[in-house]
Amino acid sequence: MALLRSVNLASAAPNPHTSKRDTGIDKRSVGKTVEVRDPGPKGTGLGSGLVGDFIGDAAHHGGSDQAVYAFAREDLDDWQLRLRRELPDGFFGENLTTDDLDISDARIGERWQIGDSVVLQVTCPRIPCSTFRGWVGEVGWLKMFTRVARPGTYLRVVSPGTIRAGDAIDVVHRPSHRVSVSMVFRAVVTWPELLPGLLEAGADLSDELRETVASRKTFRLD
Repeated sequence: MALLRSVNLASAAPNPHTSKRDTGIDKRSVGKTVEVRDPGPKGTGLGSGLVGDFIGDAAHHGGSDQAVYAFAREDLDDWQLRLRRELPDGFFGENLTTDDLDISDARIGERWQIGDSVVLQVTCPRIPCSTFRGWVGEVGWLKMFTRVARPGTYLRVVSPGTIRAGDAIDVVHRPSHRVSVSMVFRAVVTWPELLPGLLEAGADLSDELRETVASRKTFRLD
């Protein structure tokens, strides 16, 4: 059974890695119930979907389609072995650290129920940025992360409520298409030839991803 291993929040902290003043990448596990809500539009809304969490670069992070970020503990464990260092829950800037859930194989549009009331919907993979690179502090980090292509996922809030560590996670809807989080990541970062295939997701594909498919431009990870 999939479980919510930890809920992770961040306070504002100085960001030495970009021109942005503050960052919320240093998320820490909290042992309390946390309210989940739709934060509204990116840039003008509340930022994070978790009350009490801080997002620094509101122009590129947060908002309804990136309200919550989830990463699997199993993938953190794999990175611990690769990097030969301890990586606590929340270290990759994720709000939710999960157990027994293959997040990168989740389908775009998939819905998870967490606890009694919260329902979240898979929207898009995390695209690593300069803050993430500087935070991890490994030479060639963006290329390593990209090569593995298990980026975790952003989620939108379908049904608000409260969550806490230990809640069960149930996949209550899995679309019939084959467009997974990992496939989207590869398409928009390294393999533009995969972009047209993302349209198989139909109405589950976000407007931002549709624009990426139309432009056939991949992100540059310098």
